[in-house]
Amino acid sequence: MSSPLQPRLTINDTTLRDGEQTAGVAFTDDEKRAIARALDAAGVPEMEIGIPAMGEHEVELIQSITGSVQRARTMVWARMAGLDIRQALRCQADIVHVSVPVSDVQITRKLGKDRDWVLQTLRRCVNEVADHGRVVSVGFEDASRADAGFLAQAAQRAQDCGAIRVRYADTLGLLDPFQTHQRIAALRREVDLGIEIHAHNDLGLATANTLAAVVAGATHASTTVNGLGERAGNAAMEEVVMALRHLHGLECGIDTTALPAISALVAGASGRPLAAGKAIVGEAVFSHESGIHVDGLLKDRRNYENFAPEELGREHRLVLGKHSGSAAVIDRYARLGLHIAPQQVPALLERIRGHVMHTKCEPTAEDLMRFHLDTCTHGATLARA
Repeated sequence: MSSPLQPRLTINDTTLRDGEQTAGVAFTDDEKRAIARALDAAGVPEMEIGIPAMGEHEVELIQSITGSVQRARTMVWARMAGLDIRQALRCQADIVHVSVPVSDVQITRKLGKDRDWVLQTLRRCVNEVADHGRVVSVGFEDASRADAGFLAQAAQRAQDCGAIRVRYADTLGLLDPFQTHQRIAALRREVDLGIEIHAHNDLGLATANTLAAVVAGATHASTTVNGLGERAGNAAMEEVVMALRHLHGLECGIDTTALPAISALVAGASGRPLAAGKAIVGEAVFSHESGIHVDGLLKDRRNYENFAPEELGREHRLVLGKHSGSAAVIDRYARLGLHIAPQQVPALLERIRGHVMHTKCEPTAEDLMRFHLDTCTHGATLARA
């Protein structure tokens, strides 16, 4: 049964904008350029690269990045305010994204304005950018708490003014996938322009919500490498890309073998190391220890691997530890050039388990050779006795 997805989806990676807004994260100029080059080389089709209103240095850096990118479309972010837009227009980015709150709580409590002000400002700002011959995207901050009727009205206004896309931001990460699907599908029925989902991860649902939005008709997905972003972060680019491929058969045009290296680059630049079990790019996600799993993998990798690690330029690793079984021990020693008889396995497993519990580390090849020698010597002593 085919999936009801759009024929293609555009990843708009915002590591260099929303990712850098993570509390305590500040990329150097060289780091931002390196991340942009890596994303571009991997085939990421679109990237949001900065906020021109931050000042002259940011404008110059954005211009440097836009000049170095070979394939990806670039986007800059601005509030719907005169200074922000003037600074954004100075940059050479392909798209100017102008953002405004659309929930009543943010319109009144943050801006001190009303809905009419939002609609008037939206028209004025989108027209200003369009009048300068630039492509415009409109961001709806806190869309997940907005009145549905007003959100549709704002989206229609954006379309009438010539915007190519609206961004639906679940700013507080409060939606679940079912709500996300319902709301994006409703918005899809109201407008013909592109819809970008921008999901935050406060409840751990950003990737799931992004997938639900795509199924409902979103044409663009906002992501960050490693899920970097404010508070709990954003939808992780590597998770979204791989999940769309394997759950929905949808390719995003990105070289997935490059994802681990990009992940490591961003982890280093952000000072946010990855958990070993981080989905897709964590160090341990293709490591197997359990005896049942290892036995199954040795018979057929499909028993315990949903997708091949080679898709990410990686390989699986069989770890010897407390939960290892006979198959793993025999396989590991065979790799060391030693044939292990089944009756030798219990003693070796006992040594391996004791070593791991004491050192918290997997035994090295030298450790394994020593265990083998010790058990053989002990066995020979018993035989003589």
